[in-house]
Amino acid sequence: MANVFLALGSNRGDSWGYLTEALKRINRLPGTEIVAFSPVYFTFPYGVTEQAEFLNMVVRVETILKPLELLDEVKNIEKETGRQQRARWHEREIDIDILLYDDLEFHHPRLNIPHAELLKRDFFILPLLDIESGIKDPVSGIFLRYLEITKRKPYIKGLSKKFFELKNGLICLNEP
Repeated sequence: MANVFLALGSNRGDSWGYLTEALKRINRLPGTEIVAFSPVYFTFPYGVTEQAEFLNMVVRVETILKPLELLDEVKNIEKETGRQQRARWHEREIDIDILLYDDLEFHHPRLNIPHAELLKRDFFILPLLDIESGIKDPVSGIFLRYLEITKRKPYIKGLSKKFFELKNGLICLNEP
């Protein structure tokens, strides 16, 4: 089984609902199980700044799916969950990105692993570190926790008190 980190984000409509539905669908993928959740972060938009703030998080999954199979599955989940196609970096109902897949370096016209923007986005790195503090960039070998962006946090606005967890095989959204 492969150890994979997926980033999820939403800033349009019922973002909590979109995240919940996407997580449920990810957990139902063939040979795939969510094994860890990061906290949910409130973040400023990246790229196009004149839009609502995002909810962002990362999950760690174990899967038998190969990288392109997993990409097809998460793109299908985005579509089934209600994502509408818009220009790059514009608002979205749900966005799911493959950040890391084991220690694999994979380059294909449809997919780059690690994610091409991984080291530039604190809303990818900080949730990753919440799950696994000793994680390294597979290309450079640098521990992500030592990157300058983890100290500056240009896109992180704050943490949500709501959190996701797995209870008896079900995805649950909890509020303290």
